[in-house]
Amino acid sequence: MHRTQHGHDDHAYDDHAHDYEPSRDEPYLPGTRPRRRMLAVAAGLVALALLPVAADRVVAARIESRTAKAFQQGMGTPEAPEVEVRGFPVVTQAASGTLRHVDITAHDIPAHGSVRPLPVSELSLRLDGLTKADDDSEARARNARASAFLSYPDVSGALGLEISQGDRPGRVSAVVLLPLSQEVTVTTTVSAVSGNRIAFEDFEVTGGSLPAAGSAILDRIFDRPIRLRNIPDGLRLRSVTTTADGLDAEFTGRSVTFRPEEA
Repeated sequence: MHRTQHGHDDHAYDDHAHDYEPSRDEPYLPGTRPRRRMLAVAAGLVALALLPVAADRVVAARIESRTAKAFQQGMGTPEAPEVEVRGFPVVTQAASGTLRHVDITAHDIPAHGSVRPLPVSELSLRLDGLTKADDDSEARARNARASAFLSYPDVSGALGLEISQGDRPGRVSAVVLLPLSQEVTVTTTVSAVSGNRIAFEDFEVTGGSLPAAGSAILDRIFDRPIRLRNIPDGLRLRSVTTTADGLDAEFTGRSVTFRPEEA
């Protein structure tokens, strides 16, 4: 039997090496089985914790999709609006029949079938306490706030005049075309009046000379406020402000109703 220089048997040394076990005080090396078991347990716990969140998100997405479709049908928008159901969990809200908070942002709401139609470029709604009828014929919000943006090109189309931002806050400028390629510029105050209407009052000439006949025409144009007919029932116009690109209208309301069949 061969022995090493120090007189030890090679085979005896190998047998001893196979019997080696790490002490309890030695740290486990990366990739050892105990560490893998701990990671697997941790991953399982995380997965279990995320299951309710994932399921709730599925329910919320389904409600958001159905709400967007109903709103699109009722308001006649070319595309479905953006809908977000806020608050967790949504499952319990749906089970109770009332969604606590719902945000809706819609674009390009038309104003068909009205005199001097004024489309709404963007409508942002924040609804509180949203419920729906058992037959899905309508949805109703306990309270609602909304803001609408009305572009100057759309306002110009409704009035028949070229409208832009005025020289002072709360006023817009209008260009009046006269015979022989002459132009007159006037400004008028914009305000919210009852019946979800926008009024144009107190116009004054700021450029050019306006003949008496032109003044009478402007009186007739500005004398009639424009009514916003494409706003959900129950919202009330509270204020109108001028911006560089159009008018911002603010609404509030209670028992605000949405009816898909109105499309």
